[in-house]
Amino acid sequence: MAPTSARSVLLLSDFNLANLAGYLDNGPDLPATASRLAPFGQVLSILQDDDHEAWRKRPDVAVVWTRPEGVVASFRSVVGFESPSPGRLLSEVDEYAEALRRASGRVSAMLVPTWELPGWRRGLGIGDLGSSGIGGVLVEMNLRLLQRLRGTPGIFALSMAAWTEAAGPAAFNPKLWYMSKTPFAGSVFKAAAADIKAALRALSGEVTKLIVLDLDDTLWGGVVGDVGWQNLRLGGHDPIGEAYVDFQSELKALKNRGVLLALVSKNSESVALEAIQKHPEMVLRLDDFVGWRINWEDKAGNIASLVDELNLGMQSVLFIDDNPAERGRVREVFPDMLVPDWPADRMLYAKTLVSLPCFDTVAISNEDRRRTGMYDAEQRRESIRTTVGSLDEWLRSLQLVVTVEELAEANLKRATQLLNKTNQMNLTTRRLSEPDLWQWVKAGRRKLWAFRVKDRFGDSGLTGLVSVECEEEIAYVRDFVLSCRVFGRQVERVLLHVAAKAACSAGSRTLVAAYTPTDKNRPCLDFFSSSGLIRSDACPVFRWDLSRAYPPPDFITVVGQDGHAED
Repeated sequence: MAPTSARSVLLLSDFNLANLAGYLDNGPDLPATASRLAPFGQVLSILQDDDHEAWRKRPDVAVVWTRPEGVVASFRSVVGFESPSPGRLLSEVDEYAEALRRASGRVSAMLVPTWELPGWRRGLGIGDLGSSGIGGVLVEMNLRLLQRLRGTPGIFALSMAAWTEAAGPAAFNPKLWYMSKTPFAGSVFKAAAADIKAALRALSGEVTKLIVLDLDDTLWGGVVGDVGWQNLRLGGHDPIGEAYVDFQSELKALKNRGVLLALVSKNSESVALEAIQKHPEMVLRLDDFVGWRINWEDKAGNIASLVDELNLGMQSVLFIDDNPAERGRVREVFPDMLVPDWPADRMLYAKTLVSLPCFDTVAISNEDRRRTGMYDAEQRRESIRTTVGSLDEWLRSLQLVVTVEELAEANLKRATQLLNKTNQMNLTTRRLSEPDLWQWVKAGRRKLWAFRVKDRFGDSGLTGLVSVECEEEIAYVRDFVLSCRVFGRQVERVLLHVAAKAACSAGSRTLVAAYTPTDKNRPCLDFFSSSGLIRSDACPVFRWDLSRAYPPPDFITVVGQDGHAED
């Protein structure tokens, strides 16, 4: 699923999803979609039929949205208070989950909304969440469905409750059901479409990586240069102060998920940093931020400098400032940056932050949790770089160790995340879901290796990928991916070394890497142009004669999966 092309989406349901297709395909949110409606009311038969026409064009994504009574026949007896066998009811949920699991291999991703009851269906009232109530049974059904789907690559559950809450009391509309077999108001489908678009962005790695924050009246209440840090509104027995603490706590939670935090503020640096260090109610401290620009200069210029230092793209940055003039200035200079309108009411800050869809992600990896520490380590590396005489001396001082491992279930999630998020050092910018990547590697004469990089300052985690496909005497590099955190340290040459060594062992005589240009991957072309491989201008294509070894840099220790360094 390339970020620049429309995603093909199959909509499968036991009711009419034409409204959802309209909101998906005609709404302003990216990515663009091209939706196809499967015949409604045939969910289980379509899921179980590999040859059904709905699957023939191989959609990128399937959305399977059902009513509980539409796929679990025993639930109709629950609604009628006929007391069906609990075992039979959960067995039918299991059958539905198994049909979903089986069909998930036909698409890159499958999105499955949970089941909800209309708010006006009271059931037993006070007893409805008990074991014999409609609501209680539905809770068990949803829990069973989530348990059965959990761990299946490519299947993701979505919360329908959020969509009906957004629509309010009119979410379920009996008149629309009788007239067009559409059970929900348009506002439910609109909220669903927004969630599905956010899911598609998350699957493609199009997420916010950095939050740039103002300080005065944004991270705390008051102007610290005027009132002093002791008199800021932050914490205490004060609703505004409490709201700021909660806002900082939500930012801290995002930082723990791997989102980077930085500061850009018009202030005296010493005064602002003293407040962060000394105020007892500060949730965020200096080591929670990967950088800051605190001065009286233009914020747009400060943001450009900071983002460039962190080697990020503007499209992955969120800017939060209470001042609408500053927001307008930054929007004008950086149209690709996300600059949301920010509420005047400070007690809405935390709610506004956590409701933003730009942080949606498939999962949280260990690398995500350690990301701020990794950037701190990078700053220490750069400070050492200024004290040594040459690039070669600096690289040798890092004591680099690169560990090579084949793709496996243990590293599949992080490898897929890296493949889909990396734009600059990426040979082809190929995007694949977890199941698609796994199936690709298992088919034919193909191998994919993941690379973990560490040095004396810290562990950067899984930051590189290379895959090779052998066809007779030629081995093709299909993926060559390296995180911006580590390229420029000649780890790139280790990837080529591993690819060439494996291709030679497989009997190939030539290693070929065909570069696919994008707006962002010029650094990859620059590396291959200086790599020693022979270039032809078609594409361009780079070749290496495998009668010669491609050596790794002598200052990098390369460790195999067995834990031993190469000779």
